[in-house]
Amino acid sequence: MGKEAEKAPAELSPGEAKTELKRLAKEIARHDQLYHQKDAPEISDAEYDSLTKRNKAIEALFPSLKRTDSPSARVGAEPAAGFAKVRHLHPMLSLDNAFTREDVADFIGKIRRFLGRKDEADIELNVEPKIDGLSANLRYEDGKFTIGATRGDGTVGEDITANLKHVAGIPHTLKDPKPPKLIEIRGEVYFPHDAFFALNKEREKAGEPVFANPRNAAAGSVRQLDPTITKSRPLKFFAYAMGEVQGWHNEPKLHSEAIDRLKKWGFAVNPKTRVAKRLDDALELYDELAKERADLNYDIDGVVYKVNDLALQNRLGFVGRAPRWATAHKFPAEQAVTTLNDIAIQVGRTGALTPVAKLEPITVGGVVVSNATLHNEDEIARKDVRIGDKVIVQRAGDVIPQIVSVVDADRKGRGKPYKFPEKCPVCGSHAVREEGEVVRRCTGGLICPAQAMERLRHFVSRGAFDIEGLGYKHIEAFYQDDLVKTPADIFRLHRRRLELLDREGWGESSVKNLLDAIEARRTIPLDRFIYALGIRQVGEATAKLLARHYHSLEEWQASMLAAVKDREGAAYQDLNNIDQIGESVAGDILDFFDEKHNLEALKALAKELTVEQAQAIAATSSPVSGKTVVFTGALTKMTRDEAKARAETLGAKVASSVSKKTDYVIVGEDAGSKAAKAAELGVTMLSEDAWLELIGG
Repeated sequence: MGKEAEKAPAELSPGEAKTELKRLAKEIARHDQLYHQKDAPEISDAEYDSLTKRNKAIEALFPSLKRTDSPSARVGAEPAAGFAKVRHLHPMLSLDNAFTREDVADFIGKIRRFLGRKDEADIELNVEPKIDGLSANLRYEDGKFTIGATRGDGTVGEDITANLKHVAGIPHTLKDPKPPKLIEIRGEVYFPHDAFFALNKEREKAGEPVFANPRNAAAGSVRQLDPTITKSRPLKFFAYAMGEVQGWHNEPKLHSEAIDRLKKWGFAVNPKTRVAKRLDDALELYDELAKERADLNYDIDGVVYKVNDLALQNRLGFVGRAPRWATAHKFPAEQAVTTLNDIAIQVGRTGALTPVAKLEPITVGGVVVSNATLHNEDEIARKDVRIGDKVIVQRAGDVIPQIVSVVDADRKGRGKPYKFPEKCPVCGSHAVREEGEVVRRCTGGLICPAQAMERLRHFVSRGAFDIEGLGYKHIEAFYQDDLVKTPADIFRLHRRRLELLDREGWGESSVKNLLDAIEARRTIPLDRFIYALGIRQVGEATAKLLARHYHSLEEWQASMLAAVKDREGAAYQDLNNIDQIGESVAGDILDFFDEKHNLEALKALAKELTVEQAQAIAATSSPVSGKTVVFTGALTKMTRDEAKARAETLGAKVASSVSKKTDYVIVGEDAGSKAAKAAELGVTMLSEDAWLELIGG
C-alpha cells in the first residue's frame, strides 16, 4: 500500500489523488469479483465500506479526476446493465388473472373438464395472498444457496445473488440434514410498509426522489450493482413455491406440505396461507383477505389459488405462459376522477390506430396516472367520451388504466363528439376499418414511419431480442437518420461505428456497450425470433408453440411457404391443427409469408444471425421425444386435452392427421378413419394402456 493510502483525502495532492483513485478502482473491483462471482470474500463488509467511502470522498474533493471505471459510477446507474443472465432450470411463468367469482368458477370448471371430472368437491386449493413485490428464483445445491435471479422473461433472469443474500427470510443454508441435491425456490421480495415510509422520509430529507410505492422500492433496492445498498434496506422475502427439484427424499404430495417444508428449511412463508376444500371456502378466504388488506404491513393485490395436489399440478401442466393449476384472483380496481385533456392517436406496428386518453395527472392506487386506454373508436362512441369531460379512471394491478365512464354525461355545454380520424396521423395514408373488425388500420405499411419504428421497437423488446441500450428514443433517432431501417440493419451497426461516435451524446463507452449488446444477440432461440417478427396475433405463447412444433427456422419457413402456395394442402392443415392455432392465427401467419418484403427481411436476418433449434421440453430420455403422434377414438383413462398436453410435455409433436411421418397412432374406443389410415401406411398403433406404459403412466 502506497503513501497515498495512508493520507486523509483532504491531504492528497491532485497527483496523489489520481494514483489513489486508480488503486481503489482496482482493489474494489477485485473484492467485487471475490464477493459476487467466487463467493469467497477476503474482507469484512465494514472494510469494504471503508474502501468505497474513501473513493467517494476523494472524488468529491477532485471531481475532475473521477474515473470511467469508478466504483461510484455504478451506483444509481441502470441496474440491469451490469447483471449476468441466469437461465431458470424450470420455467418461471406468469399467472392468469381472475377478476370475478365467475372467473374463478370458470378456472375450476376448466380443470375439471381437462381431467374429465364431474364432481364438484374434489379440487382442493391452496389459497395465499398475492404479494405485490419482486419475484425471485433461488437455487440451492446440496442445501447451499448458490444462485438467485429475477423472474426476467420467465426463462432467463438477472443474477442478483449477492443482493438476495442480504434479504431477510432467505436462508444461506437449508435446515435439513438430507436436502435435495438441487432445488429452485420461488418467492417474492417485498418492502414492509413501515420501512417504506421511513425510507421515503429519509430520501426526501436528502433531496433524493422518493419511490412511488413499496413494489418499486423493493425492485429498486434488489436490482442494484452495489449490494451494500440492498443490505442497508430492510427487505423481506416470502417463499411460495418450488421449481426444478433433483434428488428428493420424502417428496411432499401436496402444495401445502411443500410450504410446510419451506418453513422448516428456514424460509419465511406467508402466515395467511390456507387450504380450501372447495370453491366456496376459497372465496370466503378471499373476502377475509380483502378486509384485512389495509391492516397488513405489506402490499397484496389479490389472492392466488393453486391446486393443492402436486400430482394433479403435474398432470395439468401449462398452457402458453401460465399454469393450468393456478390463477390470481385480483382485488377490485381502484378508481379516481380527473379531466380528459385530449385524445391522442398512436399507430402500432400492425398499423392499428389506438386512441389514448391524455389526462390531468391523478393518483390511482398509489400510482400517478396521466394516460389511459380508450381501446377503439366503438368504445369512445359507446361511452360518449369527449375532450374536456370529467371521467372516472380505473386501475387494477398491472392492467393499463382505463376510462370507466363520463361523470355527468347529461350536462349541457359539453364538447363535440369525438370524430375518429380516417387518415393516419403520421403518414397521411387512409385508415381503413375492415368489415367485422373493431380496429381501424393505416394502409401505409412500410412507408409509414410509425409502423416501421414500432416494428423495430418490438424487435428489440424484452420478449424478443432484448437488446439493452436500444430504447425507443434511439430507434426513432436511428430510423430518422437512416442508420436503422430494417431489423437486419441493427446487426450491421458495427460497420457504422464512426457515424455513431459522431452523434451527440454518444462516446466511446456508450457505443461499445451498444455494439456489445447487439453482438450478444446474434444467437437467439427460435421462439424469440418468431415473436420478434411482429406477426399479427403471434405473441410469446404462440411463438413457443410454433417453435416447439417446427423445431427449426428452416423447417418452419419451408412449411409456411408451402402452405402459402396451397391453403388447403397438408402444410396448411398441419399449421391449422396445432393446438391453440386456428384459422384466424394461421391466416395472419401465412399473410406474413405472402409478402415479398417480409421474405427479404428474413433472408437478410439469416445472413446476420444464428437461430437456435427449439429444444424438446422433456429430457432426452423420453421415449417419445421428437416423435409424431396422433390420437383417435375415445380415451377412457384421460381426456383428449390431457393426453395431447402430456405428449407435448414429453417432447412429442401431436398431429391431427396420419401420414408416413407419423410414429404412433394411439387408438381409443370407436376409432375411425385415422386407425384405418394408420393400418394402410403401416404406422405403429398403440392402445391407450400401451401408450401409458410407453410414457411411464
